[in-house]
Amino acid sequence: MPRALSIETSSRTGSIALSDNDRVLAEDTFPHGLQHAAGILPMIDRLCRAQHWTPPDINHLYVSIGPGSFTGLRIGVTLAKTLAFATGARVVPVPTVRVLAENAPSDCQHLIIVLDAKRDQIFTARFERSGNAWQEREPAHLDSLTAMLSRSPRPVHLIGEGIPYHRKFLPQDDPAIIVTPDDHWRPRAAAVAALGASLANAAQFADPFKLTPLYIRRPEAEEKWQAAHSPP
Repeated sequence: MPRALSIETSSRTGSIALSDNDRVLAEDTFPHGLQHAAGILPMIDRLCRAQHWTPPDINHLYVSIGPGSFTGLRIGVTLAKTLAFATGARVVPVPTVRVLAENAPSDCQHLIIVLDAKRDQIFTARFERSGNAWQEREPAHLDSLTAMLSRSPRPVHLIGEGIPYHRKFLPQDDPAIIVTPDDHWRPRAAAVAALGASLANAAQFADPFKLTPLYIRRPEAEEKWQAAHSPP
């Protein structure tokens, strides 16, 4: 089985993980404040040295593709592309909403991802557990928490760093809407590793030349630029 580096940069705290034969060997975290991919490279180098790995030893790169922080996703994808070009490792994009679903409690049957998209909107997806596997009932998209709750069976769990920004849209005193503890809200590279290995086994590799983050919508700065430069 391949040796893999997993990259998660979609949230306020990023992480990286090394895995071998589908087993996570090491994981480390770093603050969202890192502004470019080069800042993460010393951490990767340290973890690789501890495992006595050299760059050619990495066969696969699993990267959390979004939605999430625009800056963070750009950093993660840039890093994955750079390493792929440098080492020849194959890249697997992993949906961030699926990574977050791995944090859900074991008794959770219905799950809504809540990531803040501003303007009272969320980046979201809806899942239903079938046996030990998640079934994606609604893929990642832009929506409102109110609309998502209206379509979800009960009881439903909510997970994601957007929850504090959208609590005002939660019905009062509804025990069938369950907000998970905040230590469940951060996606982790270890989950990226597990999901990436499964996707790699299904040959879900990406062309690094064409790899782009799943933004769902364009960054706000781009939208403002287009509005300012569009003809009246």
